[in-house]
Formats: sequence, C-alpha cells, structure tokens
Amino acid sequence: MLEKLQGILDRFDEIDQQLEAVGEDYTRAIELSKERAEMEPVVQKAKAYQETLQKIKETEALLNAEDEDMRALAEMEMESLQADRDSLEDQLKSMLVPKDPRDKRNVIMEIRAGTGGDEAALFAADLFRMYTRYAERKNWDVEILSMHDTGIGGIKEASFMIKGNGAYSRLKFESGVHRVQRVPETESQGRIHTSTITVAVLAEVDDVEITIPDSDITIDVYKSAGAGGQNVQKNATAIRITHHPSGMVVACQDERSQLQNKMRAMSILRARLYEMEEQKRQDKEAATRRSQIGSGMRSEKIRTYNFPQSRVTDHRVNLSSYNINGVLDGDIDEFIDELTLVDESEKLAMLEE
Repeated sequence: MLEKLQGILDRFDEIDQQLEAVGEDYTRAIELSKERAEMEPVVQKAKAYQETLQKIKETEALLNAEDEDMRALAEMEMESLQADRDSLEDQLKSMLVPKDPRDKRNVIMEIRAGTGGDEAALFAADLFRMYTRYAERKNWDVEILSMHDTGIGGIKEASFMIKGNGAYSRLKFESGVHRVQRVPETESQGRIHTSTITVAVLAEVDDVEITIPDSDITIDVYKSAGAGGQNVQKNATAIRITHHPSGMVVACQDERSQLQNKMRAMSILRARLYEMEEQKRQDKEAATRRSQIGSGMRSEKIRTYNFPQSRVTDHRVNLSSYNINGVLDGDIDEFIDELTLVDESEKLAMLEE
C-alpha cells in the first residue's frame, strides 16, 4: 500500500508542476484541476498516514529510555499513534478500492412485470413509486422515458431516467428479480400469491462512448397507442429502434415529437449496449471468482417483499427490514449501504490477494 500511496503523491506533485506550466491551455488546465481535485482527499489521508508512521518511529526510540516517566509517556503515545495508524489504514484501503467509473452518472431504470399477471403489474407500479420516492429523498429528478400501464393501476413495463450526482452508485445494486408475496385484492380466499418483477439499472452513456452505425439499426415511426393528448394521437411520433447485431428493440412514445422520442430511444439503446459490454468484461475478469453483488446477475432473485410479515429481505446480504411500508415509500438506504459495504469489502479482498 505504501508504494501505491507514494505513486499517488508523486502524481499529485506532477500535476501541480504541470498546472504551473500550462499557460493559456484552459482545456488542459481544467483536466488537470479535475484530476487534482479527485486525488486530493486521498493525498491528505496519505500524508497524515506518513506523518503518523514517522511519529511511531520516533516514539519507538523513547520506549527504551532510562527515565521511567519518559517510557510511560512513550507507551501511552504509542498506543494512541497505533490506533490512529490503524484507522488511517482502513480509510485509505477503502479509498484505494477501484471505483466504478459510472458511479457519478445518471441512471436509466427499466421495470418489467414478470410472473403473476395483474398482481405482478400492480407491484411493478409499487416499485416504480418506491424508486421515484427514493429519488425525491435525494433531490434527484425523474423523467419517464416510456410507460405501458394496465389500466387498473398496474404497469407492464416502464423506463425512466433518474438524474442526480451519484445516482448510479446508489441504485446499481437494484438490478435483478424482485419477488412479492401478498394476498391480491381480487383474491376472495385470502391466499398468498407470489409474483416477480425484473429491474434493470443502466448508466447513462455519452454518444462518444458507444458508436452505433446507422447500418446497424432500423427506425420505425408509428402513432402512439397511449395517452398523450391530441397531438400525439393524430401524428406519428412514436419511435421503435431495432438494433440488428444484438436483436435489441427500444420503443419510446411518451414525448410529443419524433425527434425527442428518437433521442430518448437512442439513449436507452446506448445504455443497454454499454451495459452488455460491461457485463462481458466483468464476466471475463471474474471467471474464477464471481461476486453476486458486483455482477448484478439479472436472473437472480435479489429481494423478497413479504406483506403478511411486513418483511423485506435482501437475499444477497441476508438483511431484513420489518418496515415494508417505509421501504416502499423509498426508505431503501439500509439495503444500499449494506450492499455497498459488502461490495467494497470483496473488492478490497481481491486487491490484497
């Protein structure tokens, strides 16, 4: 770790030198300043860690002092310094864990009703509300990209964007199968039904990161089938994009113009393709050691919402909350914090191997 820290300190000094010589190249100055700002918290901890190690070395020389009072003071000082060293080591290890470059990005979330018919669609609507309420708690913005409802309050599928700093870092672990166990309102016998909903979380991707040749896609324009006012119903504004190499199909119809729907559909397509490539990369890196949390395997049941017991259980970290109403109102930080902690611990373990 000391070698890695010294490398960071050397790079920090190099950036300072480059900033002094950058002249009127403002673009380069911005790049260097951004890199410096990202490194500064680690540099401050690293310097504090080095100073603590130096103090420990100096105090060790006093442990063999002839004066008994001096030795006692040195022992007390050493105990305090060692505690500081251990604390700084833990903080630095956490800071040195490789960060997902997508963590600060906005997210595109896709919710789809799975098995369970109308009950699954109703719970898909509950999950949509849960995530929008969570976004409100974080002061993030929510934009609906597409919505297909059942007409009875349920959602067959929905795509929406959540805009906010760090949105992806907080929501990326929500990908997977969510299971609900409850008695449907239409069930006269009071039997508990089990339904499933699939959630996908995609990081928003810039145009330059994913290039999609025109020859790879077919764009169909059609009239919107949903609500949206007379303008949407009279004009063909809905867009369907088919990506031939992957077979992916993306449709958007909630906006009032072809251009807006096309831009949104392309944004979703880029995010899906980026996620597909990222998943391939993760699978390749983790061929011998696979993290269930880090890989975000879509087919895995990740969480169960049991209404009779008012219990929500995340199966990846074996954590349960008995406040199902609060969870569905957006109080999901307890799960996200634990998932983040476990993910960082696993990355740190791999880093130390």
